[in-house]
Amino acid sequence: MKKVGITGNIGSGKSTVARLFEMFDVPVFYADQEAREISKRKDVLGEIRHLFGDKVVGRDGLLDRTELAAIVFKDKEKLTLLNSIIHPRVSHYFNEWCILQRSIPYVLLESAILFESGLTYLCDKIIVVTAPEAIRIQRVIERDHFSRQEVMLRMHNQWDESKLVSLSDYEITNDDYSSLIEQVKIIDVSLKVNIV
Repeated sequence: MKKVGITGNIGSGKSTVARLFEMFDVPVFYADQEAREISKRKDVLGEIRHLFGDKVVGRDGLLDRTELAAIVFKDKEKLTLLNSIIHPRVSHYFNEWCILQRSIPYVLLESAILFESGLTYLCDKIIVVTAPEAIRIQRVIERDHFSRQEVMLRMHNQWDESKLVSLSDYEITNDDYSSLIEQVKIIDVSLKVNIV
């Protein structure tokens, strides 16, 4: 079974593309969703609170993502520190999940920060989803109701798209939805034919 990473910068539409792969019966492990679940665990929440202060935990006892984002997206060292808490646990759960998928030709590991988090070591191949910056900014503003400044702050903490493309095996351009299924189909066939 191949393990295929799928990534892309904020607003690229990598989750949309991952869901299209699911239409071709490809199991997808959503690392960002798993990270959210992990951050709810008491031991992890305690570790985050210890490192970033009480204000990152809301009155409901859950992680205040807005407060934490305000801290880590302004300081790359703190972002790296947060990732060092979360990503080893994500890797562990991904490996456990893969055991359940053994009869499948390949699975996808979807992550916004696949390269930045060092999770690429888990992958045999990498797919990057790209889109023009103006489209990505507009998507995030509409989806998350962020200001343009908030979007740019997050983009500033991500790798340049050209670097992601140079390190990936496949690129899917997501600037026109009508072409997405065909791009996904071509890669799906390629991955199923070239099983390692």
